[in-house]
Order: sequence, then C-alpha cells, then structure tokens
Amino acid sequence: MISTAQVSSESWGRLPGGDPVRLFTLRNAHGMKVAISDLGATLVSWHAPDRSGRLADILLGHDTPADYHAATTYMGGLIGRWANRIAGAHFELDGIGYALDRNEGNNCLHGGAAGFHRALWSVQDDDGALLMRLDSPEGDGGFPGNATVQVRYALDDDGVLTLDYEALADAPTPLNLTSHPYFNLTGVAGADVRGHVVSIDADAFFEVDASMIPCRRADVAGNAFDFRQSAPLGARLDWPHAQLARAGGFDHCYVLRDAHTDASSTDETPCRRVASAYDPGSGRELSVETDQWGLQFYTGNHLQGVRGRRGIVYGQHAGLCLEAGAFPDQIHMPDAARTVLRPGHVYRQRTRYCVGVRATF
Repeated sequence: MISTAQVSSESWGRLPGGDPVRLFTLRNAHGMKVAISDLGATLVSWHAPDRSGRLADILLGHDTPADYHAATTYMGGLIGRWANRIAGAHFELDGIGYALDRNEGNNCLHGGAAGFHRALWSVQDDDGALLMRLDSPEGDGGFPGNATVQVRYALDDDGVLTLDYEALADAPTPLNLTSHPYFNLTGVAGADVRGHVVSIDADAFFEVDASMIPCRRADVAGNAFDFRQSAPLGARLDWPHAQLARAGGFDHCYVLRDAHTDASSTDETPCRRVASAYDPGSGRELSVETDQWGLQFYTGNHLQGVRGRRGIVYGQHAGLCLEAGAFPDQIHMPDAARTVLRPGHVYRQRTRYCVGVRATF
C-alpha cells in the first residue's frame, strides 16, 4: 500500500470553556479525504467516491466541537480507557477494588462521562499521518495508574485508514481502546443503513442482559446473528429475536475467528479481515481488518431524533458501527488478565478501515 497522503489543519471552533479545537484532514492521491479532530481524536468525516466517482461523506457527525462535547452518541470518538461496558462500574485487580464512573445506570460505559472522546489530544504530523497523544492521569474515570496513549491515523492511496494504538501505564490498569465511527455508505444525509449488506467472520456472539452486559456466549448458527455469509441488514433487523428486541437492533459483541482467547497464550493474533458492509446503490464497500478478538456491531438503535450536520435529524439505524477491541465487561471474565496493561508492557492494537468501490453487486 502506497501513501502520498497530505495533512492540512484548520481552526474548528471552541469548547464551552473556551479551549480551541482544531480539525486535521488527510487526503490521498485519489481525492479521498478523512477529517479528524483533536477533540476526542474523533473521526469527523470521510469523503469517499461512489462507483461513478462522486464524493460523499460516509460518516455521521455534528457541526461543531460543542455539539460533539455535549452529545452522548460518541460519534467517531476514540474510546478509553475502557470501550463498551463494565458491569456495576466496579472491578477488582490484584486484590484491590476500584469504583468507576457510573454513566449508564449502574454501569460504566466507554470510560465514563469524561472519557477519552471528550479530551483534547496533542497532535503532530508524522510523515503524512497524524500522531495523536493523550496523558490519562491516575483516577481518570476511576481507573488506576497514569496511562499514556497514542493513536496514529494513516490514509493510503488504496483507501485504507490504519489506526495504530499504543499505550503505557505506571500501574496495572484495564485498557480496551476502540474507535466509534458511525458509517452510512449511501453518502445520503438522513438515509438509513437497512439496505447495507453485512458480513462478520464470527461463529459466536455474546447475548446481553437487560443492562446490556454480556451474560452468555451463543452460537450464531440458525439465527439473525449469523453474518458468516453476507446478508441484507434490514431483513435481519426485522427478525423476531429476543436479543434484537432487547437492544432495539444489533448492539452485540462478536467473538472473532482466529483470535487467541487464552490469557496464557503468547501468540499474537494477526491483523485479518473480520467484517464488511456494502451499499448496493452507491457501490461503496467497507471492510474492517483488526488484530483484536472482539467486534461490537451496533446499528444506531438510539439515533432517533439526534441532530447531525447541517440540521439533519437522524433516525433509528441511520448508521452502523464496527468497533474492534476486547469483549465488553471482559475484566469480569475468566480471561480478564488479557485486558490488563502492566508496567513494562506496551498495549498495541491495529485496526484498518478499508473503503473501496464494487463495480456490481
């Protein structure tokens, strides 16, 4: 993959407290451009061509930094310290109990109310890529230890956006990072994603309880959750399944194939293609590659009435998310050790979002 990406930056406004926010844009040789803000290391927009070469934005988003700071949808944000939920906003580590920010009922969601998605990150140009860094102090959201996190965004000429994450900590701490973009490949403001065709390379997923905490690992075979072969999303959303009714659609973590889930294993899982979404109308296709073992599939079940860019009011299922990372609440699972970053070790993750065009269905 060759990259001739160029980086530009501009002032984007201020937060309610007066802090200035900037917008950085990566452009490749074919006119594709991805805009990222230092507020939350947020993916703000992604202009990609359809099969006729027409550019359109394939990400949902808001108009101003203040809108992002006030929102509860996490659009495009870099999520940490812990992506998804921790039951009871509490965990024990090395015999010590920690109380976290309860920002979704009794649970901690996406690192708490002041998670990484609301922080201002430092930014530098890294040979045509963006290198963003954040220092998370001890007690941030209730988590132990001081953590230093960085993510590198690189766009190549093949339409691949690579996210390379690294983190260090000076005390043991759970860490689970992800990116939370909402994709709509139609590029049509206000459209939904029911017409998208989705595949996910997983034989199992986690069923959830009433508070959306994983309660049982279940097979996908024979039910709405089986995307091992590409399937239209709308028909699956209409499937009579108790888990879909509970979540208002898909909001479940898939157990990805070819992932080492044994905490004692020293083998690293390679970055491999784990999911795709295709819009037959525009021809745009998104594929997701990652070295992680979990993939949260979310179909924008709670977007009804959310105000987006240029006054657009989103409806239910206006976008979909494919969030690579650890399992939700894995800190309470038998393989919790795999999610703990300890001093002297480096957290690393690589996820790629690949956007291209399919000539025909």
